[in-house]
Order: sequence, then C-alpha cells, then structure tokens
Amino acid sequence: MLQRDMTSHPSPEALSDFELLERVKQLAANERQVTAHLVAHLAELDARRLYLGHGYSSLFTYCTQALHLSEHAAYGRIEAARLVRRFPKVLGLLESGSLSLTTASLLSPVLTKENHEEGLARARHKTKREVEVLVASLRPEPDVPAIVRKLPTCATPVAAATEPVSASAAPSDQANRHSDQAIPRSVVRPLTPDRYRIQLTVSRETHEKLRRVQDLARHRFPKGDLSEIFDKALSLLLDELERSRCGSVTRPRARSSTDPRSRHVPAAVRRAVWTRDGARCAFVGPDGRCTERGFLEIHHVVPFADGGETVEENLELRCRAHNAYEAQQYFGSLLVREASGPYDMDGTATDWHGLRAIVELGPGPTWEISWKQR
Repeated sequence: MLQRDMTSHPSPEALSDFELLERVKQLAANERQVTAHLVAHLAELDARRLYLGHGYSSLFTYCTQALHLSEHAAYGRIEAARLVRRFPKVLGLLESGSLSLTTASLLSPVLTKENHEEGLARARHKTKREVEVLVASLRPEPDVPAIVRKLPTCATPVAAATEPVSASAAPSDQANRHSDQAIPRSVVRPLTPDRYRIQLTVSRETHEKLRRVQDLARHRFPKGDLSEIFDKALSLLLDELERSRCGSVTRPRARSSTDPRSRHVPAAVRRAVWTRDGARCAFVGPDGRCTERGFLEIHHVVPFADGGETVEENLELRCRAHNAYEAQQYFGSLLVREASGPYDMDGTATDWHGLRAIVELGPGPTWEISWKQR
C-alpha cells in the first residue's frame, strides 16, 4: 500500500515549494490517522489478549518482536491504546493531532473518570512541558530533599532516585529505563504547578564553588538551602544577561545622539527593541510568528549593507535561523556560509554576523561580501 502510494506521486525533488509544503502537511495528517487506527486495533488486541496464543508473553513483546516497533514506539502506542480503552474520546484527539502519543502517555496515570474531561480539554495542542505541568496539577507531589553526593567515577549505573514506571510497561521496557540511568542527565520536572524538581550532575570544581558559597552565605542562608542559593545565583546571572543583551538597567541614561550609519546599537535602542518584540523572534510567516526565544540577534529590516540605518524603527529581533534566512531572501542568489566563532550581543548589530555571501551578478564578475561584527 505504501509503495503504491509513493509511486503514484512525484518525487519530492520535483515538487514546487508550495506543493512540497502541502504534501508534507497531508502526509503528517495521514500518519496521524494511521497511528490512531493502529492504537485502536492494539487496544482491541490487548483486550482479547491475542498475543498469548501466538507465543508472546505481553503486548509489549508482541509489538517489538512481531511488529518490529522500537521499544519507545511500542511503549507510547500501548499506553495510548490502554488510555483509549478507558476513554474512547482520546482516539479522536490523537487522529486530529490535538493530543500526541507522548502527551497521552503522560496523562494516562493521572486521568480518572472524574477529571478526564477537564484534563483532556486542557491538554489539547499543548507541548510536553505544558502537559507535565498539567499532570503536576492533577497529581501534586511533595518537595524533594536537597541532596549533594559524589557519583561513582566508573561507568556503573547511577543509584539515583528512579522515576515512576507505569504498571503497564513490560519488564524489558523497565530494564531499558534502568539502563538509561547509567548516563547522568539533567532533570527538570514539575512537582506541582509552582514547584519544580531539578537534578543535574556537576564537576568537582563546581561542587567546590557551591560549598564555598554555602559557607560564605550562612549569614543570609543559615541552613545553606540549595534552592535559595540557586535562585539568588540565577537572579544575578539574569541581571547580568539582561544588561549585556537587552540593555536593561535600573537607571537608564537619556538617549544621546548617535550616528544611524554606525553598526553600534546603543543600549537605549537595544532595550526598546527587546521590550517591543517581547524577547522573541519577530519573524512572521504565513502560519504566524516564530516562537523561538533562544539565539536571538538584532536584525536590520533594511540590511545595513544596503543602506539600512541602525535606528529602532529598522531593528527587530530574529533567531539565528531566520536572520540567515532573511539574508538569503533579501540578496537573492547567495551562497551563505556560517563561520565559526561566538555570537554575542555587546551592542553591535549582529544581523548576518559571521556570514559570507557570494553574490553572482549575471554573467559578470562574482563579488564576495563579508559582514563582520566590528
């Protein structure tokens, strides 16, 4: 069936931009529909326990060995199938894309006959992190104690506090989860809507700094509470970053006259741009505004290389990807390469910072244009 479907359509390389986008959307919708149908059939297969007669001890084993699904894929579909058996409404949410297999798995342990209508309504089109907060509101957990201890230096499994494992997971799935704990990883998980558990591994040098801070700050934090120290350290770092990147100060100076033909972006202008754009990429496409809040750079709407001035009206925030994308779109036939090196925000406009464009002007000569930070 899949092979006939693939041969009945032109190859992706032959599609126009519009056709490719539309085709991808259709394929994604088809995939959701097929996945929802598989989940529905797995739910019925599980109810009848048909896997037993075929020599498989569990539905998980059947999915991984007979259907050749990965352990992760099998686990997500089994969790969704068992949730569908309890609440059939979930199937339609999966097919429409309102709920994903990941968010369905997160909701499965906390949904009940009494709260499932509200829970499913609140989870529609939410991200994994947002659903984790929702789960914490439906099933709050107590605060975890602050612990600092030395980890084994050899490559042995870390005896860390384990995450709750669903009772529906097969033994092999549980074993896989335990094996994953051999690799120390950061954990950020909501316990309640306003309380989070944070777990991370640090170096010896960082641990020594922490102990030193605890000793020096006893007058302020008598118990050496790690959460209070962590909050204070983040507040200081946040203040520093907002000053350097956003131009945020408690007592802003009056704006001085600056040369709009200079690449330098005064602190007052940076502050105004970051505030106006809400510390978020301001690129707007046909499907809406970009949601990226990381790797932000100040961008000239009319490029500086083409006479654009460094004034608030001509500056917007862009994520790194959209900054480079607009450079390509504006200058037409370009070969844009990203150079190595830091991307900083020290008051200099960084649109196309570290980029080199090869401009081909018809049959004539080829020009190389470089945009440098200074």
